[in-house]
Amino acid sequence: MSWQFTVGLRVKRKADRFVVDAEDALIAALKVKAERPEATILYVRRSNQRGDIRHPPQILTEPLAVDDHA
Repeated sequence: MSWQFTVGLRVKRKADRFVVDAEDALIAALKVKAERPEATILYVRRSNQRGDIRHPPQILTEPLAVDDHA
């Protein structure tokens, strides 16, 4: 069974969050870490409709482009 998890991370002093489909929180964190190895994982939680509507996260569906600027 798959759940949606919100993974919070920080890259170069900039915080961001992504929604990931995964079986559990560890797998969700590892999926994001595989795409952004330089990122620090801050938290992983199950997505909730009310909070995510107010502050929509990005959805991790494709490999992320590495931004070397900044």
